Amino acid sequence: MAEQNYEEILKSLTLEEKASLCSGLTNWLTKPIEEKGVPSVWVSDGPSGLRKEKVFEGGKTNIMQEPEPATCFPGAAATASSWDEELVEEVGSAIAREAKALKVCTVLGPGVNIKRSPLCGRNFEYFSEDPFLAGRMGAGWVHGVQKENIGTSLKHFVANNQEHIRMSISSIVDERALREIYMPAFEYIVKHEQPTTVMCSYNQLNEVFLSDNKRMLTDVLRDEWGFEGIVVSDWGAVNDRVEGIRAGLDLEMPGNKGLNDRHIVAAVQNGTLKEEELDRVVLRMIKFAIENKAREVDDFKVDLDANHEIARKASANSAVLLKNVDKALPLKKEEKIAVIGQMAKHARFQGAGSSHIGCTKITSFTDMLDAEKQPYEYADGYTLKGDGMSKKLLKEAIELAKGKDKVLLFIGLTDAYESEGYDRTHLNMPESHNVLANELLKVNPNIIVVLSVGAPVKLGEWEKDVKAILNMYIGGQAVGEATYDLLYGAVNPSGKLAETYPFHNHDNIVANYFSMGPRTVEYRESIYVGYRYFDKVNKPVRYPFGYGLSYTQFEYSNLKLSAKKIKETDGLTVSFKVKNVGDVAGAEVAQLYVADVESTIFRPVKELKGFKKVFLEPGEEKTVEIKLDSRAFAYYNVLIKDWHVESGDFRILVGASSRDIKLEDTVFVESANPDAPIPDYTKSAPYYYELTGEETEIPKEQFEVLYGAEIPNNDEFKKGELTKNAVIYQCAVSPFGRFLYRAAMLGAKIIAKSAENPEMIIESVRDVPIRYASTMTGGLVSEYSLQGLVKMVNGKRGGFRQLLRGFRKKYKAMIIEEW
Repeated sequence: MAEQNYEEILKSLTLEEKASLCSGLTNWLTKPIEEKGVPSVWVSDGPSGLRKEKVFEGGKTNIMQEPEPATCFPGAAATASSWDEELVEEVGSAIAREAKALKVCTVLGPGVNIKRSPLCGRNFEYFSEDPFLAGRMGAGWVHGVQKENIGTSLKHFVANNQEHIRMSISSIVDERALREIYMPAFEYIVKHEQPTTVMCSYNQLNEVFLSDNKRMLTDVLRDEWGFEGIVVSDWGAVNDRVEGIRAGLDLEMPGNKGLNDRHIVAAVQNGTLKEEELDRVVLRMIKFAIENKAREVDDFKVDLDANHEIARKASANSAVLLKNVDKALPLKKEEKIAVIGQMAKHARFQGAGSSHIGCTKITSFTDMLDAEKQPYEYADGYTLKGDGMSKKLLKEAIELAKGKDKVLLFIGLTDAYESEGYDRTHLNMPESHNVLANELLKVNPNIIVVLSVGAPVKLGEWEKDVKAILNMYIGGQAVGEATYDLLYGAVNPSGKLAETYPFHNHDNIVANYFSMGPRTVEYRESIYVGYRYFDKVNKPVRYPFGYGLSYTQFEYSNLKLSAKKIKETDGLTVSFKVKNVGDVAGAEVAQLYVADVESTIFRPVKELKGFKKVFLEPGEEKTVEIKLDSRAFAYYNVLIKDWHVESGDFRILVGASSRDIKLEDTVFVESANPDAPIPDYTKSAPYYYELTGEETEIPKEQFEVLYGAEIPNNDEFKKGELTKNAVIYQCAVSPFGRFLYRAAMLGAKIIAKSAENPEMIIESVRDVPIRYASTMTGGLVSEYSLQGLVKMVNGKRGGFRQLLRGFRKKYKAMIIEEW
């Protein structure tokens, strides 16, 4: 349909109809106006596979109810480790075909938030600590989905890097860190793939909710980057719906029976919102609904068996071989093996939360051994509850391990240890897993560890003594088959870490400023995230960013630059050769880093600016070519509000990881803007130049220099300070607030008893904002009643009366509406 027709539909709508299009009909459907030609379309989670909630009697759905069967693919933490954009594209296309079969118009993914800390509970759903890698992998996923004529939702925009108080906390981030670390993945995908939608995050950015943030949603997203789609809220993320319209938030989800639509109508009528501001949003919603409905295909059939094989391939090509002493792997078929650990039989193959898939089938490692008629003996070793310790199971496992050629030990993080809704508080695995590994080593030195984790973990003393470690991450429903393929050599491991594995959490200064609260979280480390910090302070890590082993070996040679001196606008072509010098076929991820030799402003030691996965037969050699544009040499200059290259020498580093550089050369780059003022913080914020790794705190005054203002207050809330955005646990500052908190937690614990992941239920309720009483109940609690509730938790008089009066008005109106 032509743009002109959308305009005609817009002109035909009443004010009330316009407002109605600004929120959902249900949890997953947009609102239609059929008589005016605006249809309803369905959106569904998720990044690791489709999670379409089943439709119940009366057409109702509910969040986190039973989904339709779908293929569960490896999570983003796994697929990022493939460093294979084409593979991620293939996964995206497979998910899109399943969406097409179920008439879902938009899949809510990918998540490209940066892994600021390894403790973020949702890291399994995100790609990397590095924005370049996250952007390329996310773009591959979006391309794969959208080429199948299914929409995507790029999320969670922006600086949503922790789960604790995620729905109200304010991320305090300096502009340069925003531009260089937290925004580039979004920017790249918007500019190169034009995702159908962008999802704004729950949190505040520098004290402005993203759902109200005109600078982010319009000035940056649309005006700077050229975004053409719609902006949708994360589910329940809306703070002020009228302000959101001004900011450029198009669609509020989930539906709440028109609660905020009425505020939009009132604002236009009283002149506080211009109708043309509303019209901009409504026009985008009309276009979104009509164009996405037109893509629906009747009776589309999807090959779920083929998708399972794609999941198997993706898992095998994403796994990271961390250790392999004495060529312990691959296994030989004739070797006598013991398989120990419940994760071998009950695979942890996906994360918990909104991305949880109802799988078409699940294959564990023991299932695969049985299918292949491969002899083995099995012992549980631990339970999957709590820390999993069981003396009986431990003893059985020790006995079983004796005399075996190899012991395959399956350990990692159980569902309770990482999930959407809460962050980890440490890097440890369940204690039973570490005890089991240590005890098995006493009776058999040939231990092969298979890890199932969604994020870095602290490896115990056993790490130095086991023969091999294979990290499968959260590998999807075919992870058992993929593990078998890798352990027995049908597939050669080729994954590389998309994140750093530190020895200890406190090895990184960000540990002091992660999962803060109650009001703010301060990103005092600025640009020094992940390997950028560890390289700056030259601190040892357990496994570096970009690291991963193979069953073969590779050699790098013949580095060539297209020029030794260039203008910034010229770009640079880097070529080199990679050769497989081993005796089996394999793939190497060649990585290119750029380092500014000398700069006025503080910069990372090196930054990833290119990579290529190369598949090679034994003895085969290929030439790899990577092109660098001006952004590869640039930093974000806050004085000119643009990217800037400072003239000088830049080292071109090619290697197998961030800590394993094989080839090096230097190029001189001439700035296109040599007269631009350059920020110099050597006197006002010397910390950022002089990092040693021994610091325990980043001086507040120096971070304020970068931030450009005083850091906001982060004191505990007191009685009288709470707003509708205060979370449940923060309400315990008054007698009624304590009662509400205790009642909510009691209810959460009762519900959690029957939940797969009780911790997620309990922690999510603890951190839920008061406003959810209204926005997530379909408006059962009116705005007026909500204000009364806020008064009550603040210990103010008249709150209970207002709460009841609001209920009376609400239900009187409902009765009249029914008549």
